[in-house]
Amino acid sequence: MAAGSVAGTEAAARGSAVRAWGRALGGGAVMAGALGAGNVLGGALARAVGAEGYPRQLLCAVVVSALAVPVVLWLRAGRQAGRRPLGLGPPAAAPRGFFRGVAVTLSCAVAVLGAGTAVGWLRWSEPDPAALTSFLAGNAVVAVLLEAFPEEVTLRGHAWASLRDRFGGAFSALGTTAVFLLVPGASTVVQAAVSRAMGVAAPPVGFAPAGQDPVAYAVLLLVFGLTLVAARTAPGPAPLWMAIGTHLVFLSVNRVVFEGAARGAGWSAEATADHTAVLVLGYLAATAMIFVGMRVVPGRGRPRARRAQAAVRNGEL
Repeated sequence: MAAGSVAGTEAAARGSAVRAWGRALGGGAVMAGALGAGNVLGGALARAVGAEGYPRQLLCAVVVSALAVPVVLWLRAGRQAGRRPLGLGPPAAAPRGFFRGVAVTLSCAVAVLGAGTAVGWLRWSEPDPAALTSFLAGNAVVAVLLEAFPEEVTLRGHAWASLRDRFGGAFSALGTTAVFLLVPGASTVVQAAVSRAMGVAAPPVGFAPAGQDPVAYAVLLLVFGLTLVAARTAPGPAPLWMAIGTHLVFLSVNRVVFEGAARGAGWSAEATADHTAVLVLGYLAATAMIFVGMRVVPGRGRPRARRAQAAVRNGEL
């Protein structure tokens, strides 16, 4: 092969890699922008209509999804046929994918938290079934619209597919998770800028939520991000919905178990900070291993899943 041909091939490969990273970072930028701007704009809309409490949270969540999801769908619409899809799959497959993600993650959480209770790491309050049901229902709607759905579409959907078009699976998983780690801090920068532009009080800029150790928060996001990629890459015709289900269960379990008293969830548990970290990371790791095992261990539904995924790659989301 001529030297010029080799150089041209290497340049094309570098250009392809740069474009893949640009698209992946673009997905992260869309999510950070939507999250930061959506919270401010949703708050302004809530003030305009006199909404407080839960209605205000719901308005902010709706605005975040409305800002993020259409942009990503537009970005993906121009991609060539045969490229890796977002993973939403055909609408009929969405409920099954979603509930598979919910079932796997919830089962792992119950097993690990149950073990933590058995060894005395968790002490539970008396449950209030009515309050718990109300909290779970309301939290699910807000969590899906504010975080689970837009984050999965922009990150494990668009960003992962962009990297996977060019790189191997392990690199794409790590790259997508790296983009995920950039979103929280970037969203606070956007939120502060939009707040100042609208003349309202700007929240502090930072990577971790107030009161949380940045290193511990980074470790949690790293493990959580890799777990979501494992769900996204599990076999099935709607794998992104598995990641959405996993995302929702993670948020719901943690808010009930570890923040339930403060949130009025109707049930909660007490644990030391060290035990909380071990339990959360433990059930995330167990969840990730099950999703990875779905790819490694052959199953009866695998041929059907492959046919469905091939159909999706030929034109479905």
